[in-house]
Amino acid sequence: MVLLGIENTDTLEDIEWLSGKISQMRIFNDEQGLMNLSLKDVNGSLLLVSQFTLHASTKKGNRPSFIQAARPEQAIPLYESMVRQLEKDLGQPISTGIFGADMQVELINDGPVTIIIDSKNRI
Repeated sequence: MVLLGIENTDTLEDIEWLSGKISQMRIFNDEQGLMNLSLKDVNGSLLLVSQFTLHASTKKGNRPSFIQAARPEQAIPLYESMVRQLEKDLGQPISTGIFGADMQVELINDGPVTIIIDSKNRI
């Protein structure tokens, strides 16, 4: 499962870079139990869910600010571009959530691995 937060400065370049990173990141175990295989290597499936709350700022006060999150008119086309790019990079269709919907999603975390990837922090 990928929770995708799109911020107001994101571009198609960010989408392309992020999709490449997601599809090629070696996070699955090989025969020796080492994280050496990518989602593409294991022919894995992917669920992409838009999650603007990832850009919550909690610096001031007790109410989170979402000012960095992209507005729907910018975020929806980028989300749709991300779907197409991931399908291209993985060579197969992916599953998606419904943009802006109040969804109930269950996640079983098989292992202690959660990775944050920020296209603005590439170095």
